[in-house]
Amino acid sequence: MSEPSPAHDPVRIGIVSISDRASSGVYQDQGLPALQDWLTRALKNPITFEARLIPDEQARISETLIELVDLGCALVLTTGGTGPAKRDVTPEATLAVAHKEMPGFGEQMRQVSLAFVPTAILSRQVAVIRDETLIINLPGQPKAIAETLEGAKNADGSVRVNGIFSAVPYCIDLIGGPYIETHDEVIKAWRPKNAARPTR
Repeated sequence: MSEPSPAHDPVRIGIVSISDRASSGVYQDQGLPALQDWLTRALKNPITFEARLIPDEQARISETLIELVDLGCALVLTTGGTGPAKRDVTPEATLAVAHKEMPGFGEQMRQVSLAFVPTAILSRQVAVIRDETLIINLPGQPKAIAETLEGAKNADGSVRVNGIFSAVPYCIDLIGGPYIETHDEVIKAWRPKNAARPTR
């Protein structure tokens, strides 16, 4: 894969892994490496990551999301804490800091995950906008993170269910963020023709 070109807008991305056990050192966090690896493979832009590993505490999650928005992150991705268990409070913490809800992302994430596991209906992931930042809750497992972002594919490689990330760059355009460009072999960003920059 080619090195990011200076011609591509730099982008600051917040990645947040939410886990009581990983944040207390009981086991090694896998969420942050999975997010960073996928985004590095998918984006042509030079990326500055703001990584946070925090426990399942609603106030702490909300504070972290506000901090990352204030730091100028165009996108914040969280992983973990979206199920029905008592300590799963990531959606509540995310909605508490929202200026706008983006329900289509949560609907599509569940559609993607249902192509793999029937328990996807237990997921409560949400996506919101705060100021000029898109915040998306992703699943907790690295494999599920990639599936949600890329989508479900048929045996021949064709798309069975669209992944959510194809809509992320245009959403960020619309809220005043940097122009995000992707490697099509990982995920193809979709924009209306009048919103696309000329190909370099």
